[in-house]
Amino acid sequence: MEVLELINSGSQKLKENNICSYKIDSEILLAKILNKKREELLINLNQKIAPKKIGKFNRLINIRSLKEPIAYILKEKEFWSKKFHVNKNTLIPRPETELMVEKVVSIFKNKDIFILDIGTGTGCILLSILSELKNSKGIGVDISQKAIQIAIKNSVKHNLTRKTKFYNKSLTQIYDHKFDLIVSNPPYINKKDIKNLEDDVKKFEPKLALDGGNDGLDVIKKVIYKSKSILKVKGMLALEIGNKQYKKVSKILTSNKFKIRFTVKDYKDNVRCILSTLKA
Repeated sequence: MEVLELINSGSQKLKENNICSYKIDSEILLAKILNKKREELLINLNQKIAPKKIGKFNRLINIRSLKEPIAYILKEKEFWSKKFHVNKNTLIPRPETELMVEKVVSIFKNKDIFILDIGTGTGCILLSILSELKNSKGIGVDISQKAIQIAIKNSVKHNLTRKTKFYNKSLTQIYDHKFDLIVSNPPYINKKDIKNLEDDVKKFEPKLALDGGNDGLDVIKKVIYKSKSILKVKGMLALEIGNKQYKKVSKILTSNKFKIRFTVKDYKDNVRCILSTLKA
């Protein structure tokens, strides 16, 4: 079979299983099997493919048909123009989180700061920021030991081990540092809404990284309360939130000695990140 035939057969199988991105997913999976970039694949549509590789491709198509996310199949996800290791113990990095990274980098460019990333997961937020802030250092914490292992692996991959440390710790175990910046993409989905998420998310991504409690704000509140005691005065908290949580979260922040400095909207014009500073 040729490349084009395989792409079409994979696309058809995924389409039959209600995978919305059926064509691009088929192309990505075939590119993976052939160890090529997707762009290279598309300019060699008449290339003959060996039977052994056809078999491997079909197995990946069958896995994707069961709604397993592409990132978990490939074991990587691009974020901030870098490839990060991911697995089923880590939340898959999202494009909207890059908007928070972009804002943080613009605020602290050319500054020497100490950063804490709460609920670090893959470490993509902290590592992306530190790749831009050359004189800064940071710590990432997560209550999942398996997620921390992935974060450490990513710090090695991106040559940032000298600037980062990752720890398997809960919020209550962080007490011996003062930070210039705290970043967090905490679980913020209402517990009862998890059942309504896409199958790719609710069946495969870790519930620990999704479940924000009965109102979606349980972990957000804990991050805000803890940040008061470990941020330096006028230090900044950059917090990713759900798309309908701005009013509630901003109220919690202002009632806990934080002053809102900036907000970041996603591509649908929803506020998805609040950056606030701790008052003296």
